[in-house]
Amino acid sequence: MRAALMERGEIWVEEIAEPIPGAGEVLVKSLACGICGSDLHAARHTEEFVATSLEAGGAFKLTTLEPVVLGHEFCAEIVDFGPATTRSLQPGDMVCSLPVLLRETPLPVGYSRDIPGGFAEFMLLSEKLLLRVPRGTQASAAALTEPMAVGYHAVNKAQLTGAEAALVIGCGPVGLAVITALDAAGIGPIIAADFSSARRKFAEQQGAHIVVDPTQDDPFTNKDLNRPQDVVIFECVGVPGMIDQIFLNAPRNA
Repeated sequence: MRAALMERGEIWVEEIAEPIPGAGEVLVKSLACGICGSDLHAARHTEEFVATSLEAGGAFKLTTLEPVVLGHEFCAEIVDFGPATTRSLQPGDMVCSLPVLLRETPLPVGYSRDIPGGFAEFMLLSEKLLLRVPRGTQASAAALTEPMAVGYHAVNKAQLTGAEAALVIGCGPVGLAVITALDAAGIGPIIAADFSSARRKFAEQQGAHIVVDPTQDDPFTNKDLNRPQDVVIFECVGVPGMIDQIFLNAPRNA
């Protein structure tokens, strides 16, 4: 099968062996796959990425510096089943999945040449983790399930009651996912801050009621944050020092 391999920032396409599903696994065809920020970090700063992943014990682990097939934000089509599967879904069904293989030691999908990700024609997934894509949904939209789940999870963790104002710092993919989840939950007002005018426009389209350019206005002094209600702040930037800045500027009782 054809696959895009990456090693220390170099990316090329070549033929590699098609994976064979083991017990409880399915073979799927990759239909669409997003490029995650962690993929970019792995490509641009491979050695540092490996060292940090091993030290932190995180889910993203490049266990070697050999070529890998990245891609963990995907939508795929079921092709075949391995042994010990229930086959509750059918070949041709579109699916998404948590990017993990449930082997004796769980393995992340997309960070090993042995476990190729969505930048290959075919990949392996654990049957227990499959989520069927509703009929009529485009593969490119379904591939957003994993990053959208990040924002959805953050909003759920906040345990909002519906009476809060929300301030979202950063309107990249994660910030936009948070805004989408907040809007779906009926939280408001939603105030979104980002330096990029394009991202602020996206934020409005996803449900932000107010957008702020931090070079022009201070999002922490916005009049809607001074209303007699709780304020919940979502930090979606990841730049060193941002958490400290939020603690210093957050309104009382945020």
